[in-house]
Amino acid sequence: MDRAGRYDEVIGSICAQIEGESDWIAVLSTTVAELHNTFSWYDWTGFYRVVAPELMKVGPYQGSHGCLEITFDRGICGACARSKQIQLVDDVTQRPEHIACSSSTSSEIVIPLITNEGDLLAVLDIDSDQEAAFNTIDAENLERLCSILAQHPARPRAR
Repeated sequence: MDRAGRYDEVIGSICAQIEGESDWIAVLSTTVAELHNTFSWYDWTGFYRVVAPELMKVGPYQGSHGCLEITFDRGICGACARSKQIQLVDDVTQRPEHIACSSSTSSEIVIPLITNEGDLLAVLDIDSDQEAAFNTIDAENLERLCSILAQHPARPRAR
């Protein structure tokens, strides 16, 4: 199955599993588990949730440890949070703001979860030990998934 087909399949599976779920952390945990175990090039998969103005906390995630918190002015996740735009990084060594939670990370993609009202709920951060592991197919499908999640009934409400 091609990459786009695998995304269609995993997004369908995630949607079926989280339908009717009332706990936001359960929704995010299920999403991370499904993604991390579907794609072999995903070496760290997780969310950084907005918990206060300009502050995100890690979790849920799969892979080795992550940074416990990231402010909006730091790292690729912070750039995503500030701009509310996907960050697709083929080579993290070319981005001086990259926070190296793992020395083996070579590429990264970060996608914002934005409500219809424009509120940022979290960012989905995925790291790979392979250089240029992510492409526009990943970006388009992960953006589609994050849009679904940002409208889920269990999502936190604006502060």
